Amino acid sequence: MDPYEPFLSLGLATVAGLLIGLEREQSAPLDETPGSFLGGARTFPLVALIGALATLLGRHFGAPVVVVAFTAVALFLLVAYFDVVRRGSDRGLTSEAAFLITFLLGALAVSHDIIPTPGKRVFTVLGSAVAVTALLSSKPMVRPLMRHVSREDVVSLLKFLIVALLLVPWLPDRNFGPLGSLNLRTIGWMMLLVAGLSFVGYAATRMLGPERGLTVTGFVGGLVSSTAVTLAMSSRSKGHPAMERPAALAAVLASSIVFIRVLVVVALVDFPLATTLAVPMLVMATVGLCVSAFLYRRTAKLATGVDLQLKNPVSLSSAFEFALIFAAVMAGSKLASHYLGSAGIYAAALLAGAADMDAIALSLAEMAGPQLTMQVAATGIVLAGFANTIVKGGMAVALGSWGFARIVIASFAAMLAAGGLSLLAVWR
Repeated sequence: MDPYEPFLSLGLATVAGLLIGLEREQSAPLDETPGSFLGGARTFPLVALIGALATLLGRHFGAPVVVVAFTAVALFLLVAYFDVVRRGSDRGLTSEAAFLITFLLGALAVSHDIIPTPGKRVFTVLGSAVAVTALLSSKPMVRPLMRHVSREDVVSLLKFLIVALLLVPWLPDRNFGPLGSLNLRTIGWMMLLVAGLSFVGYAATRMLGPERGLTVTGFVGGLVSSTAVTLAMSSRSKGHPAMERPAALAAVLASSIVFIRVLVVVALVDFPLATTLAVPMLVMATVGLCVSAFLYRRTAKLATGVDLQLKNPVSLSSAFEFALIFAAVMAGSKLASHYLGSAGIYAAALLAGAADMDAIALSLAEMAGPQLTMQVAATGIVLAGFANTIVKGGMAVALGSWGFARIVIASFAAMLAAGGLSLLAVWR
């Protein structure tokens, strides 16, 4: 054993305690009521050293030394807490929990039998201390965030986690259905992938709020549903000429982001296909983003927000709805490929893409390679993007004002023209 090892481990424990203590010292005015401050930059390192020294002594005198030291610290915290409560102060248990974690980190810093590699032990202790410090300092951000989280969101997330952790991993990994096109476990993982990515946009929408403007609405709305954004913007523009350009900005931006979103989804399933698909998808996204930037410069002061009625994408109903759509698209694509060849794939992509790009993109990503060439799969996904964009353009014409529809149609036409030309890169 390195003769300097105990000193280095004690130093590691001190650093971990000091990191947490500094945060508690700075947060005291916010988190502590007068007379209830437990400790800060000096007390926490001392608690970490108590844990470290008790563990060192425990190597010779046995585990009861550590148990007694931990119990003593816990009793001190318990007495201090009841004293605060007796005086009528209202406080939580955050600092007390941080003290106990600091003790355990100090003990872990000298426990070379638990983590024998010094580098891993340093990384584990300091990484844990950083994580604890981040959680302790996140109160000003977490409280406003919690105001945007509804009970329905929490319940939906819990149900989704049950499906993700207890149901999907146990689904049979066996092909069945027409031409063996379906696999329950694959369908389950695809459902989780799309819902998880959509949840990022949904959470951003809830956290940022509609007051942040139509630019943010379009960006995060594109991660959840560009169709929902287009519908909302169409109705917003009707009868409000001043809102035509700002609403068009949100619709075009959302429809640009969706190409990046689909590319990311495909990359997570089949990275070689994503590299083939990258040029047309990024070209269409870039053209749309350029148009959005132009519209933003013309409408920045008018781009007030709108309350999008987006459903929580991690709800069980939405997840199972996508699973059914994906299964139908997967079976239809396999049958179309088997009986009609490439033409069948393109027809299926156009039909499916008009309703949902994710399902057909994931279906073709699953088939690419052994069943489809990369060029055919990539072309099918691009065609699905064309169909989806055309449908949204139709919504803009049918439901929005003429000024709004004119901007959206011109923007979509530029995106589709660029995408059509960039398909040459797929077939070179």
